[in-house]
Amino acid sequence: MDQLLVAVDVDTSEQALEICDLLRGTVGGFKIGSRLFTSEGPSLVSTLVSHGDRVFLDLKYHDIPTVVAEAVQAASRLGAWMLTVHAAGGLRMMQAAAEAARKAENSPLVVGVTVLTSLDNTELDRIGIPRTVGSQVGALAQLAHKAKLDGVVASPQEVEQLRTQLGREFTIVTPGIRPRKNETRTKDDQARTLGPAEALAAGSNYLVVGRPIIASPDPLKAARDIVSELETVRRVV
Repeated sequence: MDQLLVAVDVDTSEQALEICDLLRGTVGGFKIGSRLFTSEGPSLVSTLVSHGDRVFLDLKYHDIPTVVAEAVQAASRLGAWMLTVHAAGGLRMMQAAAEAARKAENSPLVVGVTVLTSLDNTELDRIGIPRTVGSQVGALAQLAHKAKLDGVVASPQEVEQLRTQLGREFTIVTPGIRPRKNETRTKDDQARTLGPAEALAAGSNYLVVGRPIIASPDPLKAARDIVSELETVRRVV
């Protein structure tokens, strides 16, 4: 199932490789975030790429345009298939990221993080953003589109809105996926969630699932259950 990406949020390469070896062939790729990358560094990304895995490097670059462009180039050299920048970094920063990716040998997809799935309207107000979550997501997604990024990261609750705004070609990556039938189902620190079938039906291209799979007593079964649910949706949409 190419659309299912597993967030490998663990501490060591040994744990990560065990999970990836178990799930390879069932899921579409693996997300490496700041926790694992900080612990183990770029060598793990290279190892997974050498195994033929699609690696979604989720480090959410947010800096001046030149620094972000150089980071994108470095990620490309590692073989990252997709990576993230913060859309709040602005138009020029995103344009620099997009241009760097286009010039890179493997041209990784670059997607802009809109509003973290842990944030709600109250939290946005606390950091001085008067818009609602939906309005802020829409505004940042439009800016990412203008910058010619490949897509955005947004919660599944904003997917239909973004499809209406930006059409079918723009890639939408959705974290905050919580399976309906899973013993680990909980919102935890995610404020805006939906189930896998709902997110896919709304128009998501890629679903990112972490704890409901890797914290399950049987991660392979948990992944296969999600794949089965998604295959059902694919047959009816």
